[in-house]
Amino acid sequence: MDEIILIMVTVFFIGALAIILILYFLQNKKNKELKKVIENLEIEKNMIDSVPISPELSKLEKLNKNEKLTLLYKDWSERLDSIKNIQIPKITDMLLEADHSLAKMDYRTTMYRIAKLEMEIYKVRTNSEFLLNEIKEITDSEDRNRTLMTALKSRYRELYQKFNEIQNEFADFKVPVMHQFENISKRFENFEVIMDKHEYTEVKALVKAIEEMLKHIAVVIDELPSIILLANNVLPNKIKEIEEIYSYMVKHGYPLDYLNVEYNIEEANKKISDVLERAEVLNLEDSLLELKVLNEYFDSLYTEFEKEKNARDEYEEGFKNFSKKIGKTVKLVYDIFNQLDKIKELYDLKEEDTAILFQIKDDIDSLDKDFKVLKDHTGNMAFAYTKIVKEMESLNQRLATAEENLDNYLDTIGSMKDDESRAKQQLEEVRQILKDSRFKLRTYNLPVIPRSYFVELKEANEALKEIVNELSKKPINIDVLNTRVDTGRDLALKLCSKTQNMLKIAKLAETAIVYGNRYRSKSDSLNDSLLQAEELFYNGDYSKSLNVTINAINKVEPGIYNKLTKLYEE
Repeated sequence: MDEIILIMVTVFFIGALAIILILYFLQNKKNKELKKVIENLEIEKNMIDSVPISPELSKLEKLNKNEKLTLLYKDWSERLDSIKNIQIPKITDMLLEADHSLAKMDYRTTMYRIAKLEMEIYKVRTNSEFLLNEIKEITDSEDRNRTLMTALKSRYRELYQKFNEIQNEFADFKVPVMHQFENISKRFENFEVIMDKHEYTEVKALVKAIEEMLKHIAVVIDELPSIILLANNVLPNKIKEIEEIYSYMVKHGYPLDYLNVEYNIEEANKKISDVLERAEVLNLEDSLLELKVLNEYFDSLYTEFEKEKNARDEYEEGFKNFSKKIGKTVKLVYDIFNQLDKIKELYDLKEEDTAILFQIKDDIDSLDKDFKVLKDHTGNMAFAYTKIVKEMESLNQRLATAEENLDNYLDTIGSMKDDESRAKQQLEEVRQILKDSRFKLRTYNLPVIPRSYFVELKEANEALKEIVNELSKKPINIDVLNTRVDTGRDLALKLCSKTQNMLKIAKLAETAIVYGNRYRSKSDSLNDSLLQAEELFYNGDYSKSLNVTINAINKVEPGIYNKLTKLYEE
């Protein structure tokens, strides 16, 4: 028991020692991390303290300072003194306080003071950098601006040389451009005066002004010749030509009010005058763009004029063609209506057929009315030909549809007449078929004609009478007539086929009996079969008679059917 207690106590002390050691190491690690942060902040403070503000400020002492530069020097000295004697010592004190808190292991306070310290260092560093940049703006001004001015002078010479090479293209605007070059040259002279007086605070604005003036004169050299050419030559010539074409077309009956040509020419002349006035003071803002837009507009007028000319030619040709078509179609429709009662007497027209005809008439009347309205509009020049042509196209499409409907209706009437003629022709064909069938039947004197044959003959004759009856009716119902004709023709053809088949079988049966007579004396059974076949033949059962004869003879002479068929055909 004592051993167990001893083991437990030992384990407890070992665990406690391990916890203490872990806490010690964690605390030591945290102390090192925070100590490192404080050391880094101290390095940053030293870097701020080493910013070369004083050497740059001392450069100003060697310059001849004007009143404004003197005030700046005083302000910068005071700000530098504040950084050196107030702000940086304050950072030093804050570093000591943070280090003291860390030594007391007051981590919460330490971290709070580090955060404030970081903010203070950032503020002071920003002040130092901003102050240094302000001072260097003056101390480096001469070298930097002289280098920049050298490049600007080079650019000036390039532009001036370019201007001299093409100055004839500037016409009356040569003088304002030369004045602008003189103004830029004076700015270069002002730069030298400012630099001699060490008025460095004025240099930046002057350099920027020279840059803007060079950019402007570059635009003037690039665009002003094109502006002068468009405003003084190209556009006036186009406007004059447009006015001539416009006057000619209006005089010859072209409705061009929709183009607003006169108003737009007036506005274009105002715009050209405005551009030239602004060009005198070298104000070219959007001038070239505005003139190009005007140029494109007048170019588009040539296209519009050409469209009107083509549209007029197309309209006049279409007017003639449509006038002929609509007149012909109207006459045809009214001719049909004049004959409608006669057509109704001849044929049993359906209500839908009559309704279609009335609809066609309404469509044609509407077309004729719209065409007359279009003709009136053309006469009073109310619409442009480009628009009238589209209306003419629409009328042509409607007329084509009406003509197609009318053609279909005429095809229907023509089809009825054709059906009537075909029915009369087929009536004669049916009669001839029946006549031929009877003639063939009389030609071969059969002992007996089957009753079924007379039944079919009667049906065919009745169908023939039905065709005659339908043709004699007024008006004729074409659908019923076609049905009667089809029925009569089918029955006649069926009877004709039956006649031919019956005659063929009868002839074969008779031929077979005659052929089998040569074997009567040789076989009693064959003789009995032939007697049976003869009896069937005289009773009108020709098909069975043929079968009995063939079966009997085939026993003594195989293949007799093919031989008899060949003999029959010969």
